[in-house]
Amino acid sequence: MHKRGRKETGAVAPQRPEARLTNNAILKKLRISLELKEEDMLDILKMADVEISGNELTALFRKEGHKNYKECGDQFLRNFLKGLSVRYRSH
Repeated sequence: MHKRGRKETGAVAPQRPEARLTNNAILKKLRISLELKEEDMLDILKMADVEISGNELTALFRKEGHKNYKECGDQFLRNFLKGLSVRYRSH
């Protein structure tokens, strides 16, 4: 019982942010927050004149160190954001 309940003394430890926010992490956070499926992401990229396969897209979301991991470049992220702006401004 002594480990449960509200602590009366001591401050709450601050959460540690990620060491470095990479383009892959930004892309993943956008995908989650906008609830995008693979097809949606491919359509958004197509609006920005970028043609990639589903396999290339999933490689961007793999864990760093995985054999099929692919780093998301600045240009790719810029094109994805451009496609997002085209998609959401037209609605």
